[in-house]
Amino acid sequence: MQLQAERRDKRTSGGDNRGLVLAGVAALLLGGVGLRLTYLQVIQGPHHRELAENNRIRLVPIRPPRGRILDRYGRVLATNRLSFSVFLEPMQLKPKEWPAALARLSLFIKVPADKLEEKLKAAGYNSPYPVRVLQNVEPQLVTVLREHIQELPGVKVDVEWMRFYPNGPVASHLLGYTGEISEQQLAERKEQGYRLGDIIGKAGVERLLEEKLHGEWGGEQVEVDAAGQVVRVIGEVQPKAGQDVRLSIDLALQKTAEAALNSRKKRGAVVAMDPRNGQVLAIASAPSYDANILSGRISEQDWRRLQTPDRPLLNRAVRPYPTASTFKIIMTAAALESGKFNPNSRLATFGGLRIGGRVFRDHNGRGFGTIGFIRALSQSSDTFYYQVGLRIGPDEIAKWSRNFGFGSRTDIGLQSESRGLVPTPEWLKRRFGRQWFGGDTANTSIGQGMVLSTPLQNAVMVGAIANGGFRVQPHLVLDSRPGLSPVGLSPTTLATIRQGLSEVVRSGTARRALSMPDLPNAGKTGTAEHGARKGGRTHALYVGYAPTPAPEIAVSVLLENGGHGGSDAAPIAKKIYQTYFVARGKKSAALSPKHVE
Repeated sequence: MQLQAERRDKRTSGGDNRGLVLAGVAALLLGGVGLRLTYLQVIQGPHHRELAENNRIRLVPIRPPRGRILDRYGRVLATNRLSFSVFLEPMQLKPKEWPAALARLSLFIKVPADKLEEKLKAAGYNSPYPVRVLQNVEPQLVTVLREHIQELPGVKVDVEWMRFYPNGPVASHLLGYTGEISEQQLAERKEQGYRLGDIIGKAGVERLLEEKLHGEWGGEQVEVDAAGQVVRVIGEVQPKAGQDVRLSIDLALQKTAEAALNSRKKRGAVVAMDPRNGQVLAIASAPSYDANILSGRISEQDWRRLQTPDRPLLNRAVRPYPTASTFKIIMTAAALESGKFNPNSRLATFGGLRIGGRVFRDHNGRGFGTIGFIRALSQSSDTFYYQVGLRIGPDEIAKWSRNFGFGSRTDIGLQSESRGLVPTPEWLKRRFGRQWFGGDTANTSIGQGMVLSTPLQNAVMVGAIANGGFRVQPHLVLDSRPGLSPVGLSPTTLATIRQGLSEVVRSGTARRALSMPDLPNAGKTGTAEHGARKGGRTHALYVGYAPTPAPEIAVSVLLENGGHGGSDAAPIAKKIYQTYFVARGKKSAALSPKHVE
């Protein structure tokens, strides 16, 4: 019995220690769990509550509609319409889940998955804001996407404002277009409230007046269920629409200018301006393009069409061209103000004039006899102005060119506006390393050679004659009031130029196109040879104003390879006058639309 008891004692020895060990292990485990719970609830609690709240509460930003662009009479040039877009919601999926989701979406919307991923990464996987990946979605695709939305986690199809130009290609170079903000633009404007995926003006007035047109974002705080569907709206801040802006443009005049250019089937430009205050009434460039195709997804076919040799995106109204004989306005001012000529000065003209080793010919091949400045302007005598230029010299010509605004931008605010070119002996030496010769002066004197100006600068030039000798700064916003700068013309010089320009229409190179008894007007034609082989390649130019003696409108016309100033460019000015004055009740046989050439 004693032996059995000893054996039992040996079997149970240490039993109490095992219990203590087990209890200790359990206590450690429970303590660890407790500490972990304390850490999660007390220390990390606010963070996890925020994550949970983010899964339940979502911020839905609301982009504001852009302000409308109106013409001077309130007619709509640019507005907004609702369209469907496809968005990604970054926080809906984990980063590792997105590649498969994007691959599925790519099959539906035909956008490469890597392009979609680029946009998502740029926004960030933790961004609360939807990421737009496709705009202006066709209704058929919207229907397909909504039918398969359960197979497309993290994808949302929703409506948003999209820019719309109700007149199609009319005024497209003026208005410009909008597009998604670039990374560089975002870096520059982030402090102004701009966000990735924002729509911003890219060219034209859309770019020039971006700050006014943009507006301010709004948003909603919404509660969503496990499937991401909105249960209720918790809070809302209404977006603030961009401001409407009213331009100085007259839509009817703009349409006339573009139709006149298109009727000639030539590349070119037309500018119409009020010379009294610089308000631009029309500014057209041909060929044009429809800015609506650049507001959303652009097709490959449309993009190829914009890259044709005609370069429809190029705004020819602010592009430099040879000034041609319209430059004789500046030459007359320079000559009379130089003190080397007076309004009664007369010069013999010839069929050609030898300068150095070359003969510089007059455009009619025989000259016009002995004439003064008024007839030289009306008949556009080249040999007359060759002699004038050689006598006053290139520096005086350059000085007066700059007085009229050549060689510097007008600061109208349109993208890629050129300065043009006022050549001088110093510039020629610096640019080409050669000496200035008499032939350079002769060419410059008739607006050929190296002198270049834009159709807009030409409008400012003739506007200075129309308004009594002041260079105006052209502007596009109706309520802006830029100042006038005196050109420096004496009354006798101004009167001589005005009389010469009136004779251009009465008896000179524009008489067939613009002689209208009920609308006295004045102007100057120009025909510019250009290119390495100048034989048959001529730009056609015309600048003018009406009515005399109290002008209300100045016009500048340019046709690339368009023929001649009197026969091709001047009739376009007539159409501009007809629209402008008929609209104001000044109807007559001469101004009747049936007389449009």
